[in-house]
Amino acid sequence: MPAPEVLAALAARFGATADPMGASVPAASLLETLRTLRDTHGYRYYVVGSAIEREAGFEIVHAVRRLEPLDTIFVRSTVPKDAPAIDSAAFVYAGAEWHEREIFDLFGVGFRAHPDLRRILMPDDYEGHPLRKDFPMETPWGYRK
Repeated sequence: MPAPEVLAALAARFGATADPMGASVPAASLLETLRTLRDTHGYRYYVVGSAIEREAGFEIVHAVRRLEPLDTIFVRSTVPKDAPAIDSAAFVYAGAEWHEREIFDLFGVGFRAHPDLRRILMPDDYEGHPLRKDFPMETPWGYRK
């Protein structure tokens, strides 16, 4: 569980909404939130990045960890479905680069200023994003023209 004082600091500075596992921050504040966690609070290790498709849009999740005291925090931001794009965390945490490419490939969420945003799992000419809820289930998994 994240330290309560870290969650309180994020809420005060960025208007974050805290819960037992982390904080939800506005998409415009994501990079500054991650920089603050890294530089001020000691969360120097990028654990994982992922996305969740919700009714309101795509929730982008970054998990970062500190070792002293051992603690992991999940930082979430939501982007709209009609324009799914958010700033890339790859310049704050280098480990985010591959995770963001996977999110781009499977969900279709773009990452502004990403150093190498291209498909990572699906073929380059693959149409669609297989983890979206509107992905056609009648299409067999795999390559299609």
